[in-house]
Amino acid sequence: MASSDVHVRYCEQEILKYDLEIKALIQDINECTGPQSELTELNADVKKSFHNLRLRIQDFEQIAMEQDKESDKQVLISQVEGHRKQMMSNQLAWRKSNLASKLSIDKMEKQALLHGDDGTVRQRKMTKEGLAQTTSGITENLMSISRMMAQRVQQSEETMTSLATSSRTVHETNEEFKTMTGSIQLGRKLITKYNRRELTDKLLIFLALALFLATVLYILKKRLFPFL
Repeated sequence: MASSDVHVRYCEQEILKYDLEIKALIQDINECTGPQSELTELNADVKKSFHNLRLRIQDFEQIAMEQDKESDKQVLISQVEGHRKQMMSNQLAWRKSNLASKLSIDKMEKQALLHGDDGTVRQRKMTKEGLAQTTSGITENLMSISRMMAQRVQQSEETMTSLATSSRTVHETNEEFKTMTGSIQLGRKLITKYNRRELTDKLLIFLALALFLATVLYILKKRLFPFL
């Protein structure tokens, strides 16, 4: 049995924990005065705790059945039976508390219906006033949004006008740049043509000078050396 002492203690602690949870929830159900949704929530918590408790008792029974000594097995099985009886007692107390709480909630709801006519009228009047105020607030918000949208539309129109003006300016500047580019290209062509013509003139002058010098040398040769 020493080998399973840890598992036994763990199961006992878990069983005790869920047993206390169930007892506390049953007490909450006894004190529950509504609404019905709160009682439903408490019952759901009780069902969950009973489910966990049942699983731990099954684990405890499994440990008992795995004991080597018959005496140890019988001791643990006896404890399992005790936990099951306690669980059944909790289930009975839960049903009684749940029934009493339901009857109490039904009674309070009936009394509220019988004596709550004046309160209902006042509540409806307050509801109408609240709805009127809410509607007025919504209308004001819509008007404010409408004004904001009108301002945004006007700003958008001004922005579009500014963009159109900027576009025309850019287009005109582009046209001026094209005109300047054409003038520059024409000037470049004229300068290139002038440079070429200047080179041609220099070459012609050089050839004429050479021809002149050759002619002078020829004449001098004939005069100075007639027999050559």
